Amino acid sequence: MADFRPTTVYIAADHAGFAAKRAIVSALEGELMIRDLSAPALEPGDDFVPYAEAVAEAILREPGSLGVLVCGSGEGMAIAANKIDGIRASVVWNETVARETRVDNDANILALPARFEDYDTLTRIVRKFCTTPFSGAERHVRRIKEITDLEKRA
Repeated sequence: MADFRPTTVYIAADHAGFAAKRAIVSALEGELMIRDLSAPALEPGDDFVPYAEAVAEAILREPGSLGVLVCGSGEGMAIAANKIDGIRASVVWNETVARETRVDNDANILALPARFEDYDTLTRIVRKFCTTPFSGAERHVRRIKEITDLEKRA
């Protein structure tokens, strides 16, 4: 597969993912163009939904960009982001799954479980997700269209 780099990586985290997000941004600053859409300081008890929405809307406005959302389990962020048409957010816990969700599903948002993985692992997952291209295989394109058709029926 060809080398792939997103134009921009939009990232955000709630209180549970804030420290992990800071570590990820620090580790990948020189490698990827990262725009942090989180609160500038830790806000205990903040809700994840506005951050999921902000990242989803940003990547929809900028073709070629990807998103990263970090919360305690990754699940809440993925659920919220997937409510927005055109978003394919996946909860990912290792590099193999990060690669597969890009290759097979053209996932455009990565949701990370900050409470279940160390910062180095999370950083490697982001790197793998953000450097893996979609396969473009006919079966994968067909399946994504089927997902899009489901969104239209909802």
